[in-house]
Order: sequence, then structure tokens, then C-alpha cells
Amino acid sequence: MRPQASELNSPSDRAAALPGAARPDWARQMIRSPAFYPFVGLLLVTTFMIFASDNFLTAANLENIVRQVSINAIIAVGMTCVILTAGIDLSVGPVMALSGTLSAGLLVAGVPAPLAIGAGLAVGAAFGLGNGILVAYLQMPPIIVTLATMGIARGLGLLYTDGYPISGLPEWFAFFGRGKVLGVQVPILIMLATYLLAWVMLQHTRIGRYLYAIGGNEEAVRLSGIRAARFKLLVYAISGFTAALAGLVLSSRLMSGQPNAGASFELDAIAAVVLGGASIAGGRGVILGTLVGAMLLGVLNNGLNMLGVSPYVQSVIKGAIILLAIFISRQRRH
Repeated sequence: MRPQASELNSPSDRAAALPGAARPDWARQMIRSPAFYPFVGLLLVTTFMIFASDNFLTAANLENIVRQVSINAIIAVGMTCVILTAGIDLSVGPVMALSGTLSAGLLVAGVPAPLAIGAGLAVGAAFGLGNGILVAYLQMPPIIVTLATMGIARGLGLLYTDGYPISGLPEWFAFFGRGKVLGVQVPILIMLATYLLAWVMLQHTRIGRYLYAIGGNEEAVRLSGIRAARFKLLVYAISGFTAALAGLVLSSRLMSGQPNAGASFELDAIAAVVLGGASIAGGRGVILGTLVGAMLLGVLNNGLNMLGVSPYVQSVIKGAIILLAIFISRQRRH
């Protein structure tokens, strides 16, 4: 028998007795998710662009947006892991360029494909490990460390190529940047696979739990007996690897190794993570939010270009949006 309203002693009791009472809890959980507001922002921006430009909502343009987003989105996977631990990695752009040019140069020199591609990915991971050692074990500030390695990676890339692009790559290499599998572009598939692996790691393994804990209170993690330095080393290695993977895709798309590629890519990756609802102070964020943040940036860039907005004005708009996202993240954290 259903209780009378007078028998219900509290608002929560009354809510529980109503039909569909579980819905408010589900709605609250959804709203509390770090990815909720970025997703709403993506819907609003997309809706505006659909009405503002007749050419926006076409299959070719939407596919082009996702393909262009894929590079930044792949880099942002590693950046998300780093930011979850309250770190930062400013070296991802130059590391991406160095890894891409190294693989391109080795392929042109006739090195077998697995070795050439593996060398580029290994260099990216090695830079990440170097950053991780300096940050985690030598207790150096991550922003200073990665700013220094940014310059080192850029300089090594220019030294390796003498400042000139590397061309003459084999035709099959274009598969990673321009190929399709079952009608879907390979860069998009690589991006989705990277996010799937990151989602499994962050949401379904103890590594993910430790990363969130380190970002929330690293000292408490140490006192509990967990070697936080090992996991900080891991996230910087992941960041270097994903930067190298993005460099491979970019070199394949361009069919050349560009030593000057990746300028400001680190800022775009950080923006995607912050717009995706992650806290720059660490301990909060979801990998799905990062993907939404990267898509939001991609839609914004594409739409503003279609509307003929000046690149200088675009920089102002994107900067203002990032500041707003940081403000909202800070307010929600408090």
C-alpha cells in the first residue's frame, strides 16, 4: 500500500515515493559529470554554426572537422593524464614534430617501416620519460621542465633536417593520414582507439584511480604507501608517446616530415582538456570530456573560418572561452 503524504517525514522520503523518483538522481549525476557542460557547449556552438552557414552541416565538412580534430585529440589524451596529476606538458608540439620527421627521414633512407615508425614513437616516449624523471624524481616544476624540453626537441628536429622538410616518402605511408577502413578515415580510427584505451585505463584500472588520487592529494597518496613518482613518470611517458603518434599521423597526412610542425599544439591540447571539464589543479576530469573539448575547438575553428572571421579575432574568442572554462572549473571545484 502506498504511504500517505502525511506519513512521509522528509522531502527525500516524499521524493522516493513519487513515480520515476530515480530520475532526479540520474539527472543530478549527469549534471555533475565534468563532461556535461562541455557537451552542452558543443551542442550550442554546433547549432549556431548550422544556422549561420549553409555549408556547415554537410557530410564532407563534418568528416573534415573530425579529421582535423584527430591530431589535437590524440595529443590531448596524454595531456589529460598529465593534468590529472596536477602536471603540465608544454613539450608535446616539438616532440610531435621531432618524432614525425625522424620516422620520415628513416623511411626515406630505406630503413624498414617497423623500425622507422617504432623509432619515432620511441623518441616521443623517451622525451616523456625524461620529463617524468625530472618532475617526479628530481622534484622540478613541470612547467619549467617541459618548457626546456620543448626547446630541446625543437632544436633537435631542426638539426636533424637542417631546417628543411623531408619529402619523398613511400606512397603506402599515406595510409595513416589519408587512408580509409570501411569508409572511415584512419586518423579518426586511431583517435578513437587511443581514447578507448585511455578510458579503460582511467576508469577500470587501479592506475587510473591512483592518477586521480595523486592529483587530489599527492602527499596523502605517498603516506598510504603508493609510489606516486612511478605513476607520474608513466603519465609523462604516455604524453610523449601520444605526441609522437600524432606526429606520425600528421607526417602521413602531409607526406613529409615538417620540423616546424606543432607550433602552439601544446596550447590547443591544454585547451581541449580544460574545455572538457578537467581541473588544471588536478584530480578532476574524464577522458570523454577531453574528446568533447577537442571537438568543441574543432567546430569553433571550422565555423569561424566559414564565417570569414579574422584569425586575430578567433584567437581572442578562443582565449576568452578557455578563461571562462577555467573559471567554471574553479567554481565547481570549490
